[in-house]
Amino acid sequence: MIATLFGTKPTPRWIIFFLDVFFSFSSILLAYQLRFNFNIPSEEVVYYLKISTPIFLLIRITCFYISKIYTGIIRYTSTRDGQRVFVVTLTGTILLCLVNLVSYMWQAKFVFPFSVIVMEFLGSLFFLITYRIAVKVLYFELKNPTKERSRIMVFGAGEAALIAARVLDRDAGSKYNVIGFIDDNRKKIGKTIEGVKVYNGALLHEILSTNDVGFLIISPQNISNTRKQQIIEACVANNVKVLNVPPATKWINGELSFKQIKKISIEDLLGRDPIQLDETQIRALIQHKTILISGAAGSIGSGLVRQIIKYNPAKLIVLDVAESPLYDIQMELQEINIGMHNIEIVIGDVRNIERMRNVYATFKPQVVFHAAAYKHVPMMENNPAEAIYTNVHGTRIMADLAVEFNVQKFVMISTDKAVNPTNVMGASKRIAEIYVQSLNTTTNTQFITTRFGNVLGSNGSVIPRFKKQIDNGGPLTLTHPDITRFFMTIPEACQLVLEAATMGKGGEIFVFDMGKSVRILDLAKKMIKLSGFELGKDIQIIYTGLRPGEKLYEELLNNAENTLATHHSLILIGKVRTHEYAQVKTNVNELVALVPTQHNINIVTKMKQIVPEYVSNNSEFEQLDAPKN
Repeated sequence: MIATLFGTKPTPRWIIFFLDVFFSFSSILLAYQLRFNFNIPSEEVVYYLKISTPIFLLIRITCFYISKIYTGIIRYTSTRDGQRVFVVTLTGTILLCLVNLVSYMWQAKFVFPFSVIVMEFLGSLFFLITYRIAVKVLYFELKNPTKERSRIMVFGAGEAALIAARVLDRDAGSKYNVIGFIDDNRKKIGKTIEGVKVYNGALLHEILSTNDVGFLIISPQNISNTRKQQIIEACVANNVKVLNVPPATKWINGELSFKQIKKISIEDLLGRDPIQLDETQIRALIQHKTILISGAAGSIGSGLVRQIIKYNPAKLIVLDVAESPLYDIQMELQEINIGMHNIEIVIGDVRNIERMRNVYATFKPQVVFHAAAYKHVPMMENNPAEAIYTNVHGTRIMADLAVEFNVQKFVMISTDKAVNPTNVMGASKRIAEIYVQSLNTTTNTQFITTRFGNVLGSNGSVIPRFKKQIDNGGPLTLTHPDITRFFMTIPEACQLVLEAATMGKGGEIFVFDMGKSVRILDLAKKMIKLSGFELGKDIQIIYTGLRPGEKLYEELLNNAENTLATHHSLILIGKVRTHEYAQVKTNVNELVALVPTQHNINIVTKMKQIVPEYVSNNSEFEQLDAPKN
């Protein structure tokens, strides 16, 4: 029987049923012995054997059979199993009391002394739960001794932490051993949760370094991003793997499972606290209006789609030239917006004026978010004509049509690479900025530009590339050890775009607070550690040298520019030099006219003329001087 209890196969139900009956029967025997001080009178023995025992066994066996508590796999006994045992045992005890009362009313004699019933209840409850827990503990200890299990601590000492600990115990108890909880609430420090101590969150570094912790699970649902980053930094410093409990809304059927407790992502480390938006103003901009998003299958474009659809637009035109990504966003929208009655999926190229005019004429958008662009610096450095054709010519077409069809607001998505550009891509976006800003002075359409840095998880960004390199065993490739970048999450960037769109009156270039600039080398090291690897041993980092047009660091404003505050702390208005539309139009026409020639030198020369601060670090172009005024 012992081998059966502790073997790899589940224990047969009849054995558990037999043990439940055995321990209950032993409990009533012990209760009688205690009731009569281990000297049971002979008449009680006879009455017990003839009447009491059969009635007792009938009630207990019936309760066990109906409740089926013997069907549980006792090596995985949980708190819920203990609750079931308590209810079943209590039910049987209540029935014994009722039998006692009926017997007394019928023949003025109790079947059981009430003291025996009480002692039997306590004894049965103790034995039924204890032997289950003992089997569980011994099973896991024999299968995987405590010293061989991964030591886990849980940050948080609330309900989510308790649920996470129980899930580990239930689903993966043979692999993990919860050795402590950590909490910032002083009232909880020093107390215990199911026998496990709660430690002081202020001493997190010391706790992790002195307790040989393998994993830390972050359980609180309302923890600030700032505190989460501090926790992750402490774990990274102490080589502790970090896991995260997902929001309760994502639990399967309202219950957390072990598979949902996953590794923390680098996005969690770089993210910030949720942005407070002016929901009323955003709803006034979007609700019951026709909204057009170009580049809608890209990272920012699709993010805007997900944000805007929540505000119930009358019609949302999802426009992109990339068929497969557009299909993916269509499938996603069908899942969250059954019927898609207010969504139009349109394949079209912003460089094709006939196609774009047809889109404007057909749907008559009231607000346009222009996110279509080429964005990869090295590729545009080798293909200046294409950068101009899409980023400048495409923007010009979309902006001119916005004027022609009386669009209320036109919001252009720009980049920090447009500031003091050192590459073709950044310079092309700066020219597009200049064009839409100058156009604002000649029309009733409000032209607004938003400028921000790198977006976490966007297509082609450094983080997905690092993740892929880590999955492949390395090495991680960096262009330079000192290179830095600003980062922002896709939802955060899109929320700020919407907020800026509501406050813009036309002609502004809104600059977003990107937080602190991040050293890419530090980012790579943290990603390696968060993935459970050791730098230099498991995965190497190699340097490939700065690519043509690439900066060591990026800026959000030109040196000659300054900013004005807005009502939103994360959004500033860049004070930039204004340009006369007539001159800008002439320059852009001349620049676009060079595209068919495919002559890179001439194209870049003209770009430098339009954007004098454009100083290329590409050896092919850096010798070109902008013409003197």
